[in-house]
Amino acid sequence: MAKTESNFKNMFLVLFVICFLASTTLGFIYQVTKAPIEQTKLNKKLYAIKQVVPAFTNDPTVDMLVLPTGEGDSLEVYPAKNNDEVVGYAVKTYTNKGFSGYIGLIVGFKPDGGIINISVLEQKETPGLGTKMAEPQFKDQFNGKDPQNFQMVVKKDGGQVDAITAATISSRAFCDAVQRAYNTLQKGGLQ
Repeated sequence: MAKTESNFKNMFLVLFVICFLASTTLGFIYQVTKAPIEQTKLNKKLYAIKQVVPAFTNDPTVDMLVLPTGEGDSLEVYPAKNNDEVVGYAVKTYTNKGFSGYIGLIVGFKPDGGIINISVLEQKETPGLGTKMAEPQFKDQFNGKDPQNFQMVVKKDGGQVDAITAATISSRAFCDAVQRAYNTLQKGGLQ
């Protein structure tokens, strides 16, 4: 087989073919994996909703509302209904005040505003410290509390929340996300 001459035209064609094949392959893989990834995210969200509100008969993702927070953004609210009676609201909330930035939660509220349960969706806090926010010892202290009467601030700052040892910033951020969910739900007028 004869060796091809190394010139600009040949180098351009070879590079073009390589880039074309790589981009076509990436596009194909994206199309194949897009639906399963979206389904996995939806299943994770539905599982979290089931953890934070009482048993329901509706599809909360169909009844989802988007309520403005008053801070220039909005939160997703999933009404949980049992035979057309609202038994709770699951609010997908977040904060960017974590030690490592973004923390995503789903907070379940009773129709009267009391907290039912909380599920941590996403966080990148320090392993062994801030990651303890997902453990029952920390997050369950909010269950059954009414944010209207419960100071959603760590004790170090004059509130009623027991902070995670050596992870006060993560604890403050968790409180901020829960308070954001409660405030948005109240401003939305859902009762």
